[in-house]
Amino acid sequence: MNAPDLKNALSQDSEVAHLMNAMGLQAKVASAQVARASAAIKNKALLALAGLLRQNLAPLEASNQLDLERATAAGLAAPLLDRLKLTPKIIETVAIGCEQLAAMPDVIGEIIGMKEQPSGIRVGQMRVPIGVFGMIYESRPNVTIEAASLAIKSGNACILRGGSEAIESNKALAALVQHALTAAGLPADAVQLVPTTDREAVGHLIAMPQYVDVIIPRGGKGLIERISRDAKVPVIKHLDGNCHVYVDDPCDIAMAVKVADNAKTSKYSPCNASEGLLVARSVAAEFLPKIGAIYAAKGVEMRCDEATARVLRAHVAIESVANIVLATEDDWYEEYLAPIISIKLVEGIDEAIEHINKYSSHHTDAIITRDHIHAQRFLREVDSASVMVNASTRFADGFEFGLGAEIGISTDKFHARGPVGIEGLTSLKYVVLGNGEVRL
Repeated sequence: MNAPDLKNALSQDSEVAHLMNAMGLQAKVASAQVARASAAIKNKALLALAGLLRQNLAPLEASNQLDLERATAAGLAAPLLDRLKLTPKIIETVAIGCEQLAAMPDVIGEIIGMKEQPSGIRVGQMRVPIGVFGMIYESRPNVTIEAASLAIKSGNACILRGGSEAIESNKALAALVQHALTAAGLPADAVQLVPTTDREAVGHLIAMPQYVDVIIPRGGKGLIERISRDAKVPVIKHLDGNCHVYVDDPCDIAMAVKVADNAKTSKYSPCNASEGLLVARSVAAEFLPKIGAIYAAKGVEMRCDEATARVLRAHVAIESVANIVLATEDDWYEEYLAPIISIKLVEGIDEAIEHINKYSSHHTDAIITRDHIHAQRFLREVDSASVMVNASTRFADGFEFGLGAEIGISTDKFHARGPVGIEGLTSLKYVVLGNGEVRL
């Protein structure tokens, strides 16, 4: 790099550093104001935001179309293009999420577990906002609203850094958020979108512990690994979504087929789509031909162990046999985000749990069963953030869980686990109530 280029690069980096430092300071100041806002004011902002989203469908779609055209021309992968879309249905979903949050109780200031001690003091815990969180995400512009609405409800400020592929959509959405905040009497700086696509902004955002209390990355494995490695503030994360459905013996075969189909094929790109299917050997002859025919008809490639492949090849139409291939060891670990699924026969509940705990990403796993004891064992022993009985893994979502929205899904075991909603963006501090007691 010659001298003029080096000088220009240093100048640009200095500008980004100045920008991020200013945004951090503004967020810190705003967080104190939002933290003390009443529930009524926060709810007013959320309801205003829901209204603005519905009123601005056409401008939002126009901004999103610019992103889609640019991303298509750049050759963005199909799953990421799908995540980039901001349809009327998606806009309505996030608007409803804002209304759901407004209708939920305000947990800020709640005191739990208050107990009197032998000394006479009473000790409990109060739920308080975390302060400022940084959100780094790819593709999905709806995350802008989900993050902003949860920040408002939980009394936090946030700094949002969306992917460059969604910059126009995110700018349009963030403008509506700030409009709603000011209309409710809250500081616009409570929700800020990083306006630059310069990647240096991420490096600065994750290294500002003086302003940012936690970082939440939401995107591909490479992004999350980088954030986890380089961040100087705590990170709430999940690396991937290798989710499983286990078809047990005994089970309702029709239910198992319906759930296994939905978990895989309702949408291929989300992290809660099933990537692995485990089948109890004793129900394989009845179950596998049914689900195999559905997957083959939908163009799903089935990567199987040898026993599964033999059953499927004997029953699935000849023209669909090409969809059946032998799995490798790597397939059991894989998050495909595509019309591909790994399938394996297991002896029963013990082998199923062992396989899931070894190969899954500890995101979401489900059992289809009629056996109550097996269901309880699965719930207790599968080491995942969300564990389900007789339901599709696609339900692992803050909106579906009744959280109003989610900031992401955590597979960590500390602080927040599973879909992260309001409570995941709060902290507990001890409070002590006394009447002049002194320690002896």
